[in-house]
Amino acid sequence: MASTFFFRAVAADGKVRTGSLSGEDDKLIARELRKQGLTPIYVGVAPKSAGFEIKLPKFRRGRRRDVLFFTQELSTLLNSSVPLDRALAITAELTERASFRFIVLDVLRVLKSGRSFADSLATHPAYFSELYINMVRAGEASGSLAVIFERLSEFERTRDDLRNYIISSMIYPALLAAVGLASIILLLTFVVPRFATIFSDPAMKIPAPTKALMVASDIVKKWWLVVTTGLAAGTIAFRTYIQTTRGRLWWDGARLKLPLLGDALLKAETARFARAMGTLVAHTVPLVQSIGIAGGTLNNRMIAGALVGVAQGVKRGEGIAVPLRKAAVFPPLAAHLLTVGEETGRLDTMFMRMADIYETDTRAAIKRFTSIFEPIVILVMGILIGALILSMLLAITSINDVAV
Repeated sequence: MASTFFFRAVAADGKVRTGSLSGEDDKLIARELRKQGLTPIYVGVAPKSAGFEIKLPKFRRGRRRDVLFFTQELSTLLNSSVPLDRALAITAELTERASFRFIVLDVLRVLKSGRSFADSLATHPAYFSELYINMVRAGEASGSLAVIFERLSEFERTRDDLRNYIISSMIYPALLAAVGLASIILLLTFVVPRFATIFSDPAMKIPAPTKALMVASDIVKKWWLVVTTGLAAGTIAFRTYIQTTRGRLWWDGARLKLPLLGDALLKAETARFARAMGTLVAHTVPLVQSIGIAGGTLNNRMIAGALVGVAQGVKRGEGIAVPLRKAAVFPPLAAHLLTVGEETGRLDTMFMRMADIYETDTRAAIKRFTSIFEPIVILVMGILIGALILSMLLAITSINDVAV
């Protein structure tokens, strides 16, 4: 029995064609599309177009996971001597996310048009970073694309593991603070006002802590909209400011000065820079170019800006250890490790060793921060909630004294 299938395909001119065809199954539809000179991307049920649809934002995390899967699959296939075009086709079939499947197929289309693999990846800069593209270009030039993808797979996996560790470690303290704050707001807006009706008599003497609690409750009830609006406006203004060049530099510098957390952030950036440099230098990417590419992978613009001076020092023939020590943006141990790497001629190995050291230190610093932050949050919230309850108990005690 024939059914109607929706299709999305790429024409010879590179444009995407959509429509519907009738057939017994999707394979026959795909075969028919190929006869028409189209490359099928999707054949199946037509996407729903409801009148009202809520579209969730696309997070970069999903994009990073797609690139990690893509890199791992290509590494496995290329090391198994599968031709590149066939490996890309297989990876596209294995990709679960339809949007990224289109990206892989578009890379394959550009590759078949005669361009290099690196240039094909460069047509999608939102997914493939400059580091990624330059690594692939180096692999094509040296004929070691399989080895490059094995190294890229390790690089992406290590970076993803560190990022996941940092995020997962910060979830519990953030959740703890949010629950504590919500509990205080709930007490002030619902519990205390009901409790305050007991003291509606003006002649009744109210203990000072209870009176302060009732005043705080009234302020929260009457001014919550103004406070919320002010906080929202302040947040928007702050985010707008830190998106400017000057604001971003100030914010990145301020974050590095935070107690405990600043140390963890610095070590995480050091590990990210070292991992990128080790990957690039090991595959003959020029040192000055590697510094520029590795700087682009950093989240902290202040550190990335300081690397411009490091690159200039390398151009002057000073090596990398001396300019890095002068920049004073990374921990002192980093420059000492690179000095040894330059002396022994194993700079790539020393960068990787440096990345391992600071990834371990980052985990230790994050663990140290959370081990201190969690009890502080519990203590502060306990004191605040305990003060609220104590104020109410004092009021109840005063009622009993009056009754006596």
